[in-house]
Amino acid sequence: MAATTTNNSKSKIFNPRAWGLSRQAIESLGDRLYEHWERYAECFETTTRDTSDYARDYLSGLLRMEKERNFTKIAQTAGQSPQNIQHFMSNSPWSAQEVLEQIREEICQTPAFATGGALILDESADEKASEKTAGAARQRNGRLGKVEMSQVGTFLAYAKDGLWTWIDGELFLPEHWFGRQKAKERRRLGVPPDKRFATKIELGWRMIERVTLEGLLFDWVCFDTLYGRSHWLRRKASGLKLTYMADVPGDEQVYLNEPVVGVPERKPGKGRTPTRRCVLSEERPVEVRRLGQAPETEWRRVRVRVAERGYIEDEFSARLVWTTHQGEEPVQEWLVMRREGDGKIYYALSNAEAAAPLEVLARGKCQRYFVEASIREAKSEAGWDELRAQKYPAWEHELALVCLATWFITQTKLEWREKHPRDPELSKELGVDQLPALSTANIRELLRAVIPLPQLSREAATDLVVEHLVNRARSRKSRLKSSGYDHSLP
Repeated sequence: MAATTTNNSKSKIFNPRAWGLSRQAIESLGDRLYEHWERYAECFETTTRDTSDYARDYLSGLLRMEKERNFTKIAQTAGQSPQNIQHFMSNSPWSAQEVLEQIREEICQTPAFATGGALILDESADEKASEKTAGAARQRNGRLGKVEMSQVGTFLAYAKDGLWTWIDGELFLPEHWFGRQKAKERRRLGVPPDKRFATKIELGWRMIERVTLEGLLFDWVCFDTLYGRSHWLRRKASGLKLTYMADVPGDEQVYLNEPVVGVPERKPGKGRTPTRRCVLSEERPVEVRRLGQAPETEWRRVRVRVAERGYIEDEFSARLVWTTHQGEEPVQEWLVMRREGDGKIYYALSNAEAAAPLEVLARGKCQRYFVEASIREAKSEAGWDELRAQKYPAWEHELALVCLATWFITQTKLEWREKHPRDPELSKELGVDQLPALSTANIRELLRAVIPLPQLSREAATDLVVEHLVNRARSRKSRLKSSGYDHSLP
């Protein structure tokens, strides 16, 4: 009898239906992807051409291929001309923002995302060989932890209940890219003529404002340290009545009591009459790290969310403080502190209501995990880190199609979660309180099974090798010609 029970348990544990993996749902993945593309097909039509077929093939390549998701390989996989795919991505005038607007509109229309979501702003840098790529320059590369020749993008993600998708992005162009000496390069790389320099923080706010005015609903907007320490950005968010959780470094200064701000009186015989506003009160600001390290700071353990390996359950503390910048009116904010198991403390400022409980502030503080996950998966699972194109339109077009890919994955996870619930007995059988979520890699693996990647014949592989050799030879000829070398000389 015991053996029978064990066998039944095993059969349930390894039964796809028990895990919510309906055979019908899996077999319809290909149709689902086709319908997903079909909803967006009009976005890829220009005044002279319908390039939506290239979008379908490119989207399918991003989701099904495991590596080398560049223009040439995606074209070869789809049976398209590499030159046509190259033109579609680098030169075709279809609007990337139109694709992104439709993604955000669909999020707005999804009942599961009506409340509780978070907007998360962050950046990601990709190493480049030279400044021959739009926006490339020697700049801070957080991925490498140093200044390096890089291209930096600022990204906006939407996340809720373990689901996420990219919804917007802006390529950062350093200020020297707008100088006269770069004019020819800007034209060559397709940088729009009306493009003007904007800081990363300004680009971030541009995206937040854009999606807010479109009606996207969310409870939090979360910033990493670069953006979070910007008083300007936090005030902008407050101006739109957005609740933010802004990471700040340990040396961020705050006041424990409301400072008095104004124009100081002129002291007799002490020069000109002051005109600039400043803090007039005697109390000096303190670095937030001093508050985190103070013995009197009270900490409480809060369980924030379930994670793959257990729970996110750290110590948190919060207190109301005051901040001001360059004579601006003081603002009361929450200082939220998180102490991890190794003793390291992280800090954030928030304009959440003064009555907000610590549990709510702690959950807001931990939302940024999802943008880190979104960037990681956009790179590894949706092909973002394999972009090798130089032109500005190619960057925007790649962004639109990667966002479309991540939105397909998110919608699939959500629909399967709602329509194909898991057997509640699984948790008991496995001895866990929560089952692991379906991953992006899981969906992609099932998609590859439903729509297998084509296998090359010997003749087709030989033709591709010959084509590759011819292209390399032509490339060498072009480089020699541009350097002035005469190949007819001995």
